[in-house]
Amino acid sequence: MHRRSFLAATAAFAGATLTATPLAFAQGKLETTKVAVAVGGKNLFYYLPLTIAERRNFFKDEGLEVEISDFAGGSQALKAAVGGSADVVSGAFEHTLLLQAQRQSFREFVLQGRAPQIVLAVSKKTMPNYKSIADLRGKKIGVTAPGSSTSIMASFVLAKGGLTAKDVAFIGVGAGAGAIAALQSGQIDALANLDPVMTKLERSGDIRIVSDTRTLADTRSVFGGDMPAGCLYASQSFITKNPNTTQALTNAMVRALKWLQTATGTELINTVPESYLLGDRAVYLDAWQHVKEAMSPDGLMPADGPATSLKTLQAFDATVQGKPIDVSKTWTNDFVKKALATVKA
Repeated sequence: MHRRSFLAATAAFAGATLTATPLAFAQGKLETTKVAVAVGGKNLFYYLPLTIAERRNFFKDEGLEVEISDFAGGSQALKAAVGGSADVVSGAFEHTLLLQAQRQSFREFVLQGRAPQIVLAVSKKTMPNYKSIADLRGKKIGVTAPGSSTSIMASFVLAKGGLTAKDVAFIGVGAGAGAIAALQSGQIDALANLDPVMTKLERSGDIRIVSDTRTLADTRSVFGGDMPAGCLYASQSFITKNPNTTQALTNAMVRALKWLQTATGTELINTVPESYLLGDRAVYLDAWQHVKEAMSPDGLMPADGPATSLKTLQAFDATVQGKPIDVSKTWTNDFVKKALATVKA
């Protein structure tokens, strides 16, 4: 079969399968019911919709058996998908751009966050006299994992301040109690992390915030536009081979996003694992109020989001600088649009 004919047939097949309803998927039309999802820092609000879909059985309602593997950071989750041990990644959208620069085709199909929620802060203990980004030269900056979205955000802020990643030392500290301990003990001088970690450190008086992307306004101030954040993405081959399964995953995630729009604090705390609360329910609820706006209300990619993400990477990352990146191949709203037409919260 000629390549053009094959692509046309594939497009027609995908278009036909996308019209199916969630009920049809649940009745056995899934290409595969078992899906391995890799995530880096599942306890973070960045990935909260994934936890909601899992804990409230939205995946099961779609006929899916989703196995979630949690890694220290998004870069490790990405490696799991590239290596074949995971089918789908719950990770940062910008990783699809980095993968394309390495000639690997991965595509985002449902957005979890419309703002990164990442906060860069300095330690009041080791940097009490901090004045500007230049003061971070030679310092140790904690990130969830090197190469993750936290290190990407920190690198961009450094670049805006006249520094490069080579001027600092990025230290992987994870996304929970380990990150808090590393900051409080003085092992690191600054930290790029997310809530509830950052709210806990902020309330305890351990940090001074340098850059904040927990609201849409702050995000646009830092990045110059809408910056897509957490999402589900998979290799183009997985999506092409498993359109019904991809749609079922999307349905569950959109349902989770809708649930979060109206959930009370009590409902949220009763849904997430106790370990997510970091021993302080009040801090967790406070952090939720900080990041609630950052959650995507519907799973759709904002029109200017992919371009903002690429521009951010091009500001400091040599792997994408000068490379012909086609952002249109790194995302799709097709599955979300079908989900929005059929899924109820």
